Amino acid sequence: MIRFSRTSAPRMALAAIPAAAMLFALSQGVSAQALADQSVEDRLNTLMRVVSEQQKQIVSLERQVTNLEMAQRGRGAPGYGEPTGNGAVAEQPGADGLPVPLPPLAQVNPGTPAPGSSTATGVPVNPPVPDNSSGGGLPAATDGSGAVGQTQKAAQPVRTQSEDAVVQSQQHTPLFEHKLTLDWGINDTYYDRRQLQLSGFLALDAIFLGNINLGETKSHQVMADLDTRYGLTDRISVDVDVPYIYRHSNFIVGGAGGAANTVSDASANSSDIGDVNFGIYYQFLKETNNLPDMVGSLRIKAPTGSSPFGIKLAQVDANNTNLVAPTKLPTGTGFWNITAGLSVLKTYDPVVLFGSVSYTYNIARSFSDISSVIGQTEPATVKIGDVVQFGGGVALAFSDKDSASISYTMALEPESQTKAPGGTYSKVPGSETTAAALTFGLNHVVNKHLTINGSVSVGLTPDTPNFVIGVRFPYTF
Repeated sequence: MIRFSRTSAPRMALAAIPAAAMLFALSQGVSAQALADQSVEDRLNTLMRVVSEQQKQIVSLERQVTNLEMAQRGRGAPGYGEPTGNGAVAEQPGADGLPVPLPPLAQVNPGTPAPGSSTATGVPVNPPVPDNSSGGGLPAATDGSGAVGQTQKAAQPVRTQSEDAVVQSQQHTPLFEHKLTLDWGINDTYYDRRQLQLSGFLALDAIFLGNINLGETKSHQVMADLDTRYGLTDRISVDVDVPYIYRHSNFIVGGAGGAANTVSDASANSSDIGDVNFGIYYQFLKETNNLPDMVGSLRIKAPTGSSPFGIKLAQVDANNTNLVAPTKLPTGTGFWNITAGLSVLKTYDPVVLFGSVSYTYNIARSFSDISSVIGQTEPATVKIGDVVQFGGGVALAFSDKDSASISYTMALEPESQTKAPGGTYSKVPGSETTAAALTFGLNHVVNKHLTINGSVSVGLTPDTPNFVIGVRFPYTF
């Protein structure tokens, strides 16, 4: 029997060092020779595979960090929310509840995948799958006896920055993240209306005697507003929106000098604060893999802008009795109203679906004068129709910072009614409206605080503006 002294083991270890160095040098030489034997194209393909796998690892790590941040806010279980099978990371939680770290990249040996992998970098293709024994793909908390405790919250889908911009524009987030958001925007609304004007009488109930003129009204309304939003809790938020409005209208009518083909025009301008409105939002459902975001809202609008009632129409051109124009332009509706709404949103990466429905109740109000005739006063109570509005759309995130959307909105308003003092309500002919618009939007994420949201809305009915162009800059602190 051969015996080794206590000092023989260190000597053998020292003797093994040169041998290990020689083996390492030989392996490096073989790898270098293999690289040398490859063509430039093969080397490039190998490097591209390495870079691709590393990028996958980086993306997976970023998503894990996002999941952990959402878990701290109570919006998902730690380490979950990203479907498995992406070939880049194992998301089975370890003993500390955190995701298992990514395996290190294996030494690239061209043309030879690492053991247990189908790639040259040795990254596992089929990572471990979280235990589904508790349902929903999430582990259940247990006590010392092994009894199942309270099940963890379902994971929420991880959105990209561009998808978050769409969600933000639909007033879902960051309303419920305890963040202050200042949303400044400006838009230009354009109207162009033409109508046939008759000035004369019918002879024998068949022949019209008088002037037939074509009147046209062109109007621009530029509105800048600041919407301040703040999340009180993870489900309740409030906001207040203060608009400032500038209006310019141009009125063109034929009949100057008694000739139908001679036109004259007049312009009117006004600028003032608009109707201030404020609201409260409540999140009934938080989005999960199976359920959408569902947010209810209650908004109140105050008649802080100038009222359209009692504005007199004056003859602008002495040679054209057909041309009358208002002395000023209103910047508000003149009524208090309350709007109750419900909006739904669901993310199917990279697509976001959204829809909403609302009902606006306009409170009747008494005015000392609603007449537009100079020198005439007509007090009355006015009740404009309550509005039902609904719509929906879809957005597509075509990069991490950019997305595009398209949506359709329709609003139905019945006839308005007026009532003289001591009298009964009577309908106003022609006051019923149906407004429908198609809106195209683009969203760009500048950084984690600032987003740019642009939109173009095209009117589809005569009761809708020709177009509305707007841009908003929500800034989240």
